Amino acid sequence: MVEKFNSSSSLADVIDRILDKGVVIDAWARVSLVGIEILALEARVVIASVETWLKYAEAVGLTAPAEEIAA
Repeated sequence: MVEKFNSSSSLADVIDRILDKGVVIDAWARVSLVGIEILALEARVVIASVETWLKYAEAVGLTAPAEEIAA
């Protein structure tokens, strides 16, 4: 989902929106020559508030669910 900001949006509004919803950039590239992999790059960039990051991390399996940590 892409949301457009009108020109009256301040930088603070934009930063608040990013921290509330979060931004995830996922990139992957592979360079091979004659079937031999020469270079592989993988990058994941996540910009979000701590609460949003924890929800994302739990959803993709990067952390244990909160119920397991409490037990």
